[in-house]
Amino acid sequence: METRADVLIVGAGMVGSALALALQGSGLDVLVVDGGSMSVEPFDPQAKFDPRVSALSAASQRILQRLGAWDGMAARRLSPYAQMQVWDGSGTGQIHFSAASVQADVLGHIVENRVVQDALLERLHDSDIGLLEHARLEQLRHSGDDWLLTLADGRHLRAPLVVGADGAHSAIRRLSGTPTREWDYLHHAIVTSVRTARPHGRTAWQRFTDDGPLAFLPLVREGEHWCSIVWSVTPAEAERLMALDGARFCVELERAFEGQLGTVLHADPRLCVPLRQRHAKRYVAPGLALIGDAAHTIHPLAGQGVNLGFLDAAVLAEVLLHAHARGERLADERVLGRYERRRMPHNLSLMAAMEGFKRLFQADPLPLRWLRNTGLKAVDSLPEVKALFVRQALGLAGEMLELARLSDRLPDAHVPEQ
Repeated sequence: METRADVLIVGAGMVGSALALALQGSGLDVLVVDGGSMSVEPFDPQAKFDPRVSALSAASQRILQRLGAWDGMAARRLSPYAQMQVWDGSGTGQIHFSAASVQADVLGHIVENRVVQDALLERLHDSDIGLLEHARLEQLRHSGDDWLLTLADGRHLRAPLVVGADGAHSAIRRLSGTPTREWDYLHHAIVTSVRTARPHGRTAWQRFTDDGPLAFLPLVREGEHWCSIVWSVTPAEAERLMALDGARFCVELERAFEGQLGTVLHADPRLCVPLRQRHAKRYVAPGLALIGDAAHTIHPLAGQGVNLGFLDAAVLAEVLLHAHARGERLADERVLGRYERRRMPHNLSLMAAMEGFKRLFQADPLPLRWLRNTGLKAVDSLPEVKALFVRQALGLAGEMLELARLSDRLPDAHVPEQ
């Protein structure tokens, strides 16, 4: 049994689903396959928070609005934040960012990954896009001008263009032999949701500790004060913290956070995620493209991972829609190279910046500690510089602004832009 499509997207996660929706109605036969389930469970507003959250930028919000998923997210649970407070736990340096500095209402939204995912899947189920769940990929090979994919149950899928959106451990990347540059951060991230005595004030908090950054990200639940935490520590420290009972973990967390939100009253079950930097040396090959975590994974220091993925999806969709309108062959590496040239430099520059921040704030020598504290204080006293940082985070400055605007101008699905 063989199923054919014009574009085959492997991975129905947030980024793969966004790409599929961006191609909806283009006249292209799009098929999304995933090794898991694509069902959407009823949302319970009183259910525990998903421990995995994303800090969605204004650019990501625009993309999700354009795809019709934002309303579904808002009907579930969104947590806007308007301020960010960052400080060095080993000194006196600190910096405060505010959306008001650029006449914006919010800096972004903290959203549970399952909320984003379910809202996108709802849109997919309402579309004419082909969906194939529980489809575990086993083989990938060339067959004429197409790629032939073999699933674990023996079914075959054929397409001239395959997009790998299947995450950090991408089977498409592995089976296609795409090389990567990668290294272990030698840190693990502990993630969970916690209830605090004091309200977060719609503020994202981040303290740089001797072990690594600790973030408290605001969550919204009526009558209670909740935050999602991402605590980056050494593997040995992660093992110790994960072994603690809930009450003792809360005490340790409150101490590490310097009690900024009062007593940490409760912590949901914790997850521990090893952190690894990974970047594909090429995003494209003839008939093949990688997007999102399949192409790059970065330190969660600034919560930018999924934002980069949504920009990948938006730019690739625009490239494909324009090429389709001009009658070009979508699988041509020259066509796909337009996507790579627009996304790779931006992704690499942000990854380099995050690596620089991580190394600076984990440095022990006294001169570097003095430098980072002095730098934080200096930047905090320069409103124009801080506003530039805010606009970058929103996707409203430089290359980020250009990409956000391009994604916002995706051609109409029924009347492709000429």
